Amino acid sequence: MHLKEWLIAQIDSEQYEGLLWENEEKTMFRIPWKHAAKKDYRQKDDAALFKAWAVYKGKYKEGNDKDNPTMWKTRLRCALNKSTDFQEVPHLNQLDILEPYKVYRIESNQRTDFRMELTLFYRGEPVLELTSSSPEGCFILQGCVPLGNERIYGPCNAQQLSFPSPASLGPLEPGVATALGQLLAHLERGVLLWVAPDGLFIKRFCQGRVYWSGPLAPHTERPNKLERERTCKLLDMPIFVNELQNYLQRKGPQPHYEIDLCFGEEYPDAKVPKTMKLITVHVVPLFAMELLQRLQFSQADAEPDVRAPKAAKEEM
Repeated sequence: MHLKEWLIAQIDSEQYEGLLWENEEKTMFRIPWKHAAKKDYRQKDDAALFKAWAVYKGKYKEGNDKDNPTMWKTRLRCALNKSTDFQEVPHLNQLDILEPYKVYRIESNQRTDFRMELTLFYRGEPVLELTSSSPEGCFILQGCVPLGNERIYGPCNAQQLSFPSPASLGPLEPGVATALGQLLAHLERGVLLWVAPDGLFIKRFCQGRVYWSGPLAPHTERPNKLERERTCKLLDMPIFVNELQNYLQRKGPQPHYEIDLCFGEEYPDAKVPKTMKLITVHVVPLFAMELLQRLQFSQADAEPDVRAPKAAKEEM
């Protein structure tokens, strides 16, 4: 992970005293900044964050390297100053108090990846695919979003994934076309999905019920219902980054980031498999998928090839 993702995960973990958000919007944060020469300096607590960064970057190995809190602090300070993701806010710094700290602002100068890969299924068969890239999200709905109702329906520039008519799909199982038609009549206002800096969100507007499964779903064996006109977080970025960090350090399983939506029928359903549901949508936030893949490749490149000596011997 880059410094930005790593540091946001540490702030949200709340495991370092004095490292916390400065504002509710989570665009600025405080970082403890006590000088090692102070009488009340406690290396275990006051240098913990700086040490963690050194460990993460492979610049310090517990038990092998000599403790150097001054160097640890210098490394993180240099990383913050060098990064284009952060800007120090000097007038908010408090360096002459008992527990001094600096304040940094997180800059939004890099492109927050809004793409989502959506696949629509009717009775387990894929009928439509879309890669949404709008910063304002994607509507999944029957028909079109009425213009002029942005206050009710959300951003008017969101992309649209419209449910295809059952008649356009050719012959279907007896009764399936009728059931699909009845369900689609209740999905006129659909749902809105969008990616934000802290995760993936959804809001249901349609009359028909919508259920979901994913990493933040409260239940894995019984239905999770989306409440109407209430924003729900489907994927939490800080949690995902934390789980990704643990996975790469072999401290936990690979994090989940894919979402399933089910329209009109309860889901998850222990009695009926997903492939038997009338309408489902599989959602993949591409920022999460690509971050995982990129870090896996980086980790593979960093690991030594234990087969090299054997191969060299065989060639000789």
